[in-house]
Amino acid sequence: MNIVIIEDESAIADTLIHVLEMDGFQAHWFNTAGAGVAHLKTKSADLLILDVGLPDGNGFELCKQIRGFSDIPIIFLTARADEIDRVVGLEIGADDYVTKPFSPRELLARVKLRLKSIRRQAQPECEQGQDELRVENFDYVRGNTALGLTALEFRLLDALLKSSPRVLSRQQLMDFSSMPSEEAYERNVDSHIKSIRNKLQKVALAECLKTKRGFGYYFEKE
Repeated sequence: MNIVIIEDESAIADTLIHVLEMDGFQAHWFNTAGAGVAHLKTKSADLLILDVGLPDGNGFELCKQIRGFSDIPIIFLTARADEIDRVVGLEIGADDYVTKPFSPRELLARVKLRLKSIRRQAQPECEQGQDELRVENFDYVRGNTALGLTALEFRLLDALLKSSPRVLSRQQLMDFSSMPSEEAYERNVDSHIKSIRNKLQKVALAECLKTKRGFGYYFEKE
C-alpha cells in the first residue's frame, strides 16, 4: 500500500516513514503542497497524510483541491487543535484529524483502520475457497498468479500459513525457515517479511500478513 505524506517538518516525516515502512507500507514524502499534488495527479496512492501549515500553501485549501480530482482517504496531521479547525477539516473532505504532538502507533492504527474500511467496501482480501493460496513448484500461487518467492521467502510464508493464526516470533521464523547462520538476525527477518508483503500485493493478500508489536508476525485468514 502506498502512503503519501505532505509535511514540511523532516523529523516528523522521518518518524512517519519509519513507522509505516516497518508495517509493510510504502511511504512517499513531499515537503511542499506543490510537489505533493503533482505526485497525486500522476501516481496512484492509497492514503494521504496531510499537514495544514505548509510553506507554499494551506492544507485546508489543498484538501479541497485534491477532492476535485481524487477520493483518496486524507488524514490531517497538524498542530491546530481548536475544535473549529477539526470541524472545518472534516467538513471539507478529510477522513480523520490528528493533532501534534501525536503517537506514531495511534496514527498507524488510524491509517490501517481507514484502509481496512475501504477494502471491506470493495471485497474481502483474505477470502479463501477457489482463490486460496496453494503451492506450485516451491512457490505460492493464487488463481493464476505466482508470488515469485525466493527459497527463503517461501519457507517463511509457509511457516506462517501452516501456523495461522498463531503468532511466530522472529526467532521461531528463523528456526522454521532454516535461515542460514550468516543471515540469521532479527532485522533480516523484518526485511524478508517486507518483501513477502510486497509480493502478496499482487494477489490482494498483503493485509493478511500482520505484525504483532513486540512479538512477531502472523497470517490472518478470514
